[in-house]
Amino acid sequence: MTEMSYVDGNMLDGPLRELFAIDLSAATGRCASCGAVGPMAGLHVYSHAPGLVARCPACSGVMLRLVRAPDRAWLDLRGATYLEVPMPFDQPHPGPL
Repeated sequence: MTEMSYVDGNMLDGPLRELFAIDLSAATGRCASCGAVGPMAGLHVYSHAPGLVARCPACSGVMLRLVRAPDRAWLDLRGATYLEVPMPFDQPHPGPL
């Protein structure tokens, strides 16, 4: 079996920027499969399918799936236990919930 080629997680910046108002490539995520923690930009992104599949660089577990249609997008993050997103200090934040 041949190994499929991938690009790094920086490739997710454009597609995810369409969904979110922040740059998620600087976010830190934790792999639900092996517990590795690292930047989203470090994921191995495969684009050989109808969407994008981002895998953990440590264990190859799927952390993110993104499929885009003209009028909607599907984002699956069940392979990540969390995303830690850096927020700029100059933006107001809501008070306690």
